[in-house]
Amino acid sequence: MSAQDDIPQHALERLKGLRGAGNPDGVFTSDFSVNEFLLVRKAGFEPIGLCVGSCIYQVGIQFSQWSKNQELTRLSQAMYDARELAMNRMRTEAQDMGADGIVGVRLEVKRLEWDRRVLEFVAIGTGIVHAQSHPGFKGQGGKPFTSDLSGQDFWTLLHAGYRPIELVMGSCVYHVAHRGLWSALANSIRNVELTNFSQALYDAREIAMERMQDEAHRAGAESVVGVDLHEGSHGWGGHIIEFFAVGTAVKPISAEIDPSTIPDPMLVLSVNT
Repeated sequence: MSAQDDIPQHALERLKGLRGAGNPDGVFTSDFSVNEFLLVRKAGFEPIGLCVGSCIYQVGIQFSQWSKNQELTRLSQAMYDARELAMNRMRTEAQDMGADGIVGVRLEVKRLEWDRRVLEFVAIGTGIVHAQSHPGFKGQGGKPFTSDLSGQDFWTLLHAGYRPIELVMGSCVYHVAHRGLWSALANSIRNVELTNFSQALYDAREIAMERMQDEAHRAGAESVVGVDLHEGSHGWGGHIIEFFAVGTAVKPISAEIDPSTIPDPMLVLSVNT
């Protein structure tokens, strides 16, 4: 089945109504704030439309040893594959609308009520196109690049001489060993580190981070910016946890960048209400 077949007919009809070279009277949609919209335009890009990819995925069952720290590889792979399906469908929408890339990508996961093993994965972001159709801003294989950078961070990155390549991620679902009864009783009234728990969480984080870095290396990136490390259980139980690392892989636009030419970043103030 082709990627085009994955997109519902209603979505294809929506894409036809977006502004583009073949439809100058269309409208664009985005989740940008006003400031982000203006900065993306100032960077030489124009928003085209909101890109969405969705996947409903049944996560299989994997048994673990009660007293052993171990990665649950089947669950790790399921979480990665489902996110990748959602990402690919979002990228296909962007490609169909003629976008050079997607910025402000959000990856959301939620458990559906009718079955605790069924999860919904959603990828959403704003497709943008370079005003002069610059071929150098495409991602790998000529496909739209993906990035979770905000419009403001995207403008700052380009202004400093770097460009986003790909949203990279790493996942690890890990079983944290239970303590034995006598160990739990002996330490119940003491201040003491629970070393098996500390080691398990440390290992799981490192695995997720390493996988994200491997993706960036394969993409030919110089670095990963805006890294976020999520922690969640998704209803698996108290001793099963997922660490999910995600960030934007970037590289210089030109072969070399003189640090002295990079402008000072602007101070951005935000007010939480």
